Amino acid sequence: MPCRLSVPQNLMFGKWKYEKPDGSPVFIAFRSSTKKSVQYDDVPEYKDRLNLSENYTLSISNAKISDEKRFVCMLVTEDNVFEAPTVVKVFKQPSKPEIVSKAPFLETEQLKKLGECISKDSYPDGNITWYRNGKVLQPLEGAVVIIFKKQMDPVTQLYIMTSSLEYKTTKADIQMPFTCSVTYYGPSGQKTVYSEQAVFDIYYPTEQVTIQVLPSKNAIKEGDNITLKCLGNGNPPPEEFLFYLPGQPEGIRSSNTYTLADVRRNATGDYKCSLIDKKSMIASTAITVHYLDLSLNPSGEVTKQIGDALPVSCTISASRNATVVWMKDNIRLRSSPSFSSLHYQDAGNYVCETALQEVEGLKKRESLTLIVEGKPQIKMTKKTDPSGLSKTIICHVEGFPKPAIQWTITGSGSVINQTEESPYINGRYYSKIIISPEENVTLTCTAENQLERTVNSLNVSAISIPEHDEADEISDENKEKVNDQAKLIVGIVVGLLLAALVAGVVYWLYMKKSKTASKHVNKDLGNLEENKKLEENNHKTEA
Repeated sequence: MPCRLSVPQNLMFGKWKYEKPDGSPVFIAFRSSTKKSVQYDDVPEYKDRLNLSENYTLSISNAKISDEKRFVCMLVTEDNVFEAPTVVKVFKQPSKPEIVSKAPFLETEQLKKLGECISKDSYPDGNITWYRNGKVLQPLEGAVVIIFKKQMDPVTQLYIMTSSLEYKTTKADIQMPFTCSVTYYGPSGQKTVYSEQAVFDIYYPTEQVTIQVLPSKNAIKEGDNITLKCLGNGNPPPEEFLFYLPGQPEGIRSSNTYTLADVRRNATGDYKCSLIDKKSMIASTAITVHYLDLSLNPSGEVTKQIGDALPVSCTISASRNATVVWMKDNIRLRSSPSFSSLHYQDAGNYVCETALQEVEGLKKRESLTLIVEGKPQIKMTKKTDPSGLSKTIICHVEGFPKPAIQWTITGSGSVINQTEESPYINGRYYSKIIISPEENVTLTCTAENQLERTVNSLNVSAISIPEHDEADEISDENKEKVNDQAKLIVGIVVGLLLAALVAGVVYWLYMKKSKTASKHVNKDLGNLEENKKLEENNHKTEA
């Protein structure tokens, strides 16, 4: 604190004092102008804290609140005393405000203490302000109640400011930040310090109930486990609900989930859930338990005789349209099999498979193993080698199970290559031998399976005797080609016959018309001949 006086020339000494609240002085420092010595009065609160310079500036270290006084600088001459007062103000910045005693949660439509904003060690005291989302909160009856308190520490003489806030919250306050600030005065003017933000958990009642189905209700199939989950939009969410199953008027009390194990198709229906204390708040959902039944008739292993009829049906019953696929020996068929007259090639493993594409894992399949049996059928053919040195005899056999072929020969002859067999395909195969008989012989082919033993013989002339060859048995494929050729020939013949018939009718009509005209011509020609004969007779008579 500088002494705000000009130092006079006849100065004797300078002194500093302060004034008590009652106005009485307390001298604290003295400095002589001649001896240049400084003396400090015995004032306990300023012991070791004062320093008086040569220009009579007084310094006080370690400032305290109690230093807020009126100090006076005194310069004394022989005939006068000059005084200059200095008023000292002491300031202390408060601590950063903090929201304490925070409510663990707030409930909508209820006035509840949100917390307290506290700021410590301030001098002079300051003011506390509350904010919601950055906007100042003003007291509002029944909605915003603010109570401010300040307290001075008797030792430090610093102030503690506390402001409590009671607040009636709404759902609009969800995730809204609340803050507070302290405004105080310092040497340079008014300042404000803000607290950290505080966000409160807002409790509000459930206004709507929803129900969920796990897994997705579009993919539920028989055998699945269904979990119903009920949710309320309140905070905190309800922990218990009533679940209503189809056909059951009474609800089942459970947590927010209820599980049905291994459901069947009769579990299809409407499922509901509601609050326990407010049954009118209810949610529902429709569940379809998808099913798929397949019935193959006949199924398993079936044995039939060749030429028999065999109706086959694959019946599907499902919760929605299902796809059906037929397979034979792992090859997809274009249509379902139907047998009016069984052939050996019809034998095999048939599978009827169905699925619901929208429901993963819902597939069914049944199989039919068809066995076509037949007694052995034999046809023998012969063919002379172009060289004329041998003859090939073939025994064509048809039957199932595969017949065993055995050859016997009656007469003399040499067997060049015996029992060369073809592959057994669709119930057919053949065995052939090559012989060079020196005389007429008879070859016998015997075919035998579990059903029957069949024998057929063929007379073969000696190699030296020419004979008519018999055509080989043709395959099924060649038969189809021959049949197609025969159909073509028949079609051509029928076309020619129709053309000939039309031509004949046209010719007949033409000839009928021609005969009518020729009758008149013949009549005129007859009259001319008669006249000639009469003239000839007349000439004869004259002669």
